[in-house]
Amino acid sequence: MPVSERRVCRVLGQHRSTQRKTPRGADDEAALTEDIIAFARQYGRYGYRRVTALLREAGWHVSFKRVERIWRREGLKVPQKQPKRGRLWLNDGSCIRLRPEYHCHRAGPDPRREPSTSARSPFAGSGREAYYPNCAAARAAGAAPIRVEEPGYRAGLDRDGDGVACE
Repeated sequence: MPVSERRVCRVLGQHRSTQRKTPRGADDEAALTEDIIAFARQYGRYGYRRVTALLREAGWHVSFKRVERIWRREGLKVPQKQPKRGRLWLNDGSCIRLRPEYHCHRAGPDPRREPSTSARSPFAGSGREAYYPNCAAARAAGAAPIRVEEPGYRAGLDRDGDGVACE
């Protein structure tokens, strides 16, 4: 009882062209696969494109699509890149302290803390002390601009470092 090719392929769930054409593999497929696996072992972080470049340097005439197909067939994968750790310590045990680059990067005094009067100004204990948390407060008190020798001056209010704060 003859059965048509069309009906057999429909029952098997295959396309008819798979029955007509015999799959042909390249005669160098096994050697190429061995070289790809060898490069993947030797250079673990390289992907199929970089391995393709190495194969071309080794004398293979191969496209990256063919290498990708073999790469997937063999189940090769590139491991995920590990995130770099943020370090403050050097190998010799010393610590890196980052200095502020701009005036706005400097941390000012804690406004919740009472300002210390012992080393703030040369007028400590004389009753001529002043503390301004920012230049707006100094201007509101009528003290701006404040020079180095005047009470209330501090480096946090002096943006350009010329000795005159709240200009």
